[in-house]
Amino acid sequence: MERNAARRRRRALVGHCLRATGSVVVLTGLYYLAPLEGGFGVVTLLTLVLGLLAFTLLTVWQVSAITRSEYPRLSALEAMATAVPLFLVIFAATYFMLSENVPASFTEPLNRTDALYFTVTVFATVGFGDIVATTGTGRVLVTVQMIADLIVVGVIAKALFGAMKVGMRRRGGRGHGGPPFVDDEEP
Repeated sequence: MERNAARRRRRALVGHCLRATGSVVVLTGLYYLAPLEGGFGVVTLLTLVLGLLAFTLLTVWQVSAITRSEYPRLSALEAMATAVPLFLVIFAATYFMLSENVPASFTEPLNRTDALYFTVTVFATVGFGDIVATTGTGRVLVTVQMIADLIVVGVIAKALFGAMKVGMRRRGGRGHGGPPFVDDEEP
């Protein structure tokens, strides 16, 4: 009986890790394969807004799924491993299209890798300074990303981990034969 529970926990861990890794690989692949050469304009801004809406809806759905999960901690980590890369790819695509349309928007023209690098440095707030937004449009987009970064890190992370705690309490109440990991036990 105990062996079956351990095997099920191990399978759940592997499944969550594979799905999280798969999400990152698929999102990155789609970013590099997407036809983004159309330039920057109203359609790009609409796509940014729709992408951020999709990110928000995904996060809301993930919060709900975490509360019902048998392994809420793993589900919360998987949610972050899906949501954050989606968020970063949305901004990287926008920066890439802006740079394609107005190369002077940044200190150097951005290819897809440069745009992703720039997005991650802004998200991580390290801002190496080798790539900087130089036009008003570029600076407005970077400012929007920085504000959204604060929301993602603060509000959404809190929501995901709050859902994880709700899921852990719910799971503990039904007695699923013990937690998947020792540190999953509530103090």
